[in-house]
Order: sequence, then C-alpha cells, then structure tokens
Amino acid sequence: MNICTKDLSQELSEREGVETILIEPYQEFKITVDQQEKIFTGPAVILINQD
Repeated sequence: MNICTKDLSQELSEREGVETILIEPYQEFKITVDQQEKIFTGPAVILINQD
C-alpha cells in the first residue's frame, strides 16, 4: 500500500486527540523541549498527537 504523506497527515489531523498547527511559507518557528531547541522555516504542518 502506497499512501502519500499529505493524505496521512490529513487523516491524522481529523482525529480526536490530535492538534494541528499550520506554518505559513517563510515563517520561522522554534520547537523547544527541555534544553534542546530547533529552528525551522515553513511551510510546515505540526501534528501534536496526545491520544
């Protein structure tokens, strides 16, 4: 079975317990966990799965 990442992300984003954050093109964003920090540039989709 070959399912594209976009379709998988869309399916997950519609589920209960999943929060979706959309990052626009060229928008910079930072993810910090404990002491580790990573900086990225959009476009991006962040899926937070707390299920």
